[in-house]
Formats: sequence, structure tokens, C-alpha cells
Amino acid sequence: VQLQASGGGLVQAGGSLRLSCAASGRIFSINAMGWYRQAPGKQRELVAAITSGGRTNYADSVKGRFTISRDNAKNTVYLQMNSLKPEDTAVYYCNADVHPFYSSRYQDFWGQGTQVTVSS
Repeated sequence: VQLQASGGGLVQAGGSLRLSCAASGRIFSINAMGWYRQAPGKQRELVAAITSGGRTNYADSVKGRFTISRDNAKNTVYLQMNSLKPEDTAVYYCNADVHPFYSSRYQDFWGQGTQVTVSS
């Protein structure tokens, strides 16, 4: 199972970016999917998460600005980021709770990370 993230880049404050993360491989099912971020010198933190049924959870710092969604048929999770601020600058990682065909239980998988830089 692999998670491939894309969509990061450089944007001015107030701008928007959309991140995507596609899970591939021998996947039986996916439970929760989410996005985390890690800024230099800081711990990795949860940005947003979404269950297979569409229930969402957001960090207080991004509520009202970011929207997480998923396409279960494509095993893909998205993060629409609007009104970006310089403090949103970080490496963004996608995460998924996956039940592979080769396992009897769910396992945690991570994408490779994509850089988001917001200039002031």
C-alpha cells in the first residue's frame, strides 16, 4: 500500500491550494484518512481528518478556511486550503487507516509529504 500526495507549492497569503492524496495497492478498505503538517522546529500536528462515512474533524487553527473531503471510489483524500496564512507553512503529510488484503487488521500508512509555503 502506498499513499501519494500532491498539490503543494508556494502561494501568497490569502491564496488557495488543493492537496490530493491517493492510496494505491492491495486495499480491502480504508477507515479514516487525514492530513497532518509539520513546520520547522515543531511537532507534527493533525490538520483535518475524515471518516469513511464523511465525518470530519479540524484543528482549531484551520476551521473555516480548510475543507477535507474524500472520494472513496478513488481511495483519495483532498484538502482544500483557502485564506492561507504564513503560519500554515509546513510539510503536509497524508495519513490513512488501511485494511490491506494481505493483513487481518487495519494499519497506519503515511504519504511522502508535500511542502506548502505561504509568503507574506
